[in-house]
Amino acid sequence: MIKAAKPKRFRSSDSLTLANKPAENASKIASNQRLSLFRKNITRLLMSAPAIIWLVIFAYIPMFGIVIAFQDYKFDKGFFGSAWVGFQNFAYLFGTDIALRITRNTLMMNSIFIVTSTVASLLVALLLYRIQRSTMTRFYQSVMFFPYFCSMVIVGVFVYAFLGAEGVVNHLFVQTGVATISWYRSPEYWPYILTVVNLWKGVGFWSIIYFAGILGISPDIFEAAEVDGANGWKQSFYITLPLLSPIIIINVLLMIGKIFNADFGLFFNVTRDTPLLYPTTDVIDTFVFRALRSTGQVAQAAAAAFYQSVIGFMLVLVSNWVVRRIDPEKSLF
Repeated sequence: MIKAAKPKRFRSSDSLTLANKPAENASKIASNQRLSLFRKNITRLLMSAPAIIWLVIFAYIPMFGIVIAFQDYKFDKGFFGSAWVGFQNFAYLFGTDIALRITRNTLMMNSIFIVTSTVASLLVALLLYRIQRSTMTRFYQSVMFFPYFCSMVIVGVFVYAFLGAEGVVNHLFVQTGVATISWYRSPEYWPYILTVVNLWKGVGFWSIIYFAGILGISPDIFEAAEVDGANGWKQSFYITLPLLSPIIIINVLLMIGKIFNADFGLFFNVTRDTPLLYPTTDVIDTFVFRALRSTGQVAQAAAAAFYQSVIGFMLVLVSNWVVRRIDPEKSLF
């Protein structure tokens, strides 16, 4: 007589094994996909490796130096031997009336720079697009891009040649019978002078970025608008600028993130660090440099840099939140 086979007893361990198999398979599939993606983009990764290494060395590793802002840092004692002083290093920055002045100047000047450079760069990019078929287009681009590579030391010499006591501008004033101006003794003129210098130096770089963005727009859109009777300015206002808005917003957000970090070369070398100009040209970076030069307190300089970074980070978060509330697709993150 054939005996019926006993049904196999199902153990709890078997259920765990069956339950884990799909997870293991999914993990293997995900690992294989990552490996395949890595192999597919190995060339791009190798090309971006120098920039990544530079970013790690000069942006991420120095973050450990934040601890200096809360220490009475001594070179001979180092990070671990220097005494902790809490927020005492911030007292020199906020304990005087100078703090209000340098904060106001930094915010005001950088805000002016953001607005003027964005508007001027977009205008130049639109004009370049209108003459892109001209043989002189590359010459114009090169001429406008050249100042970006000039050192601020050289720029300061150029500005002094124009605005010095015996400079070109005062010489023209004498020739035309107009009273000369002591530019380096008149702080009220320097917000305008620094804005012009900043535009001259940076508008070529930003215009190339926006010009590249315009070239990425399909020409069919402009041709259709032209058939409908839209002239160049209407095409720029209703087609180009809306399609460029993601690039514009990202660039503005990145500049807002550095609104508390002034261009040290611009404010120090172009003004020749003239004390009479401090009411309108003294910013956080130049003040910290002078404090570091006169007192040698590295911890105080680190505290100011930490203050700049925190405020800049908060401004990026707030600005990005505002953009997300208006149009989530155009936000930075």
